[in-house]
Amino acid sequence: MKKLAIFASGFGSNFQAIIDYFKEKKECAQIEILISDKPSCFAVERAKKEKIDVFAFDSHLYKNKNDFETEILKVLKIKDVDFIILAGYMRIVGPLLLEHYPKRIINIHPSLLPKYKGKDAIGQAIEAKESIIGITIHYVNNELDSGEIISQENIDISNLKSREEIEAQVHNLEHILYPKSIQKVLEECYEKSIN
Repeated sequence: MKKLAIFASGFGSNFQAIIDYFKEKKECAQIEILISDKPSCFAVERAKKEKIDVFAFDSHLYKNKNDFETEILKVLKIKDVDFIILAGYMRIVGPLLLEHYPKRIINIHPSLLPKYKGKDAIGQAIEAKESIIGITIHYVNNELDSGEIISQENIDISNLKSREEIEAQVHNLEHILYPKSIQKVLEECYEKSIN
């Protein structure tokens, strides 16, 4: 069984989807801790309700990213975390965590990468008048939204009238695909370890 740290900065709906999924797949993974850069965000409330430990920090209290990532790394080592799962974490992961968790940091992005990297991918796709959008689950590397793709899935938005409808479809798909993709990575990791 692999130990996961979930990183989130906001409402935490993907975090909740991952919690719910792995309640049914306890043999696969255990969520050890939530890491958040927003101590008052709803993801923190979700973690407390689920009795998951929390490390929440205020980045303004540190000189730089390396300093707060050093603190995060200490927590991850104490918890013996195997994988980092980004679920709406609104910070770019720095070199320190990338070095200590090579190909063990996973992210979700609301576009069919390599299209529409960075902020407001849905807005970028709407602006470009796309009829097909989607989501991508990928490993994190040192370039924004450029790591190796784990899984992707399309959404036909040609009949959707508003951004709200599009975002709802994207979120519904995220909540299904992200936990399954995490499980796929963990199973592949297990298979490699026994071969």
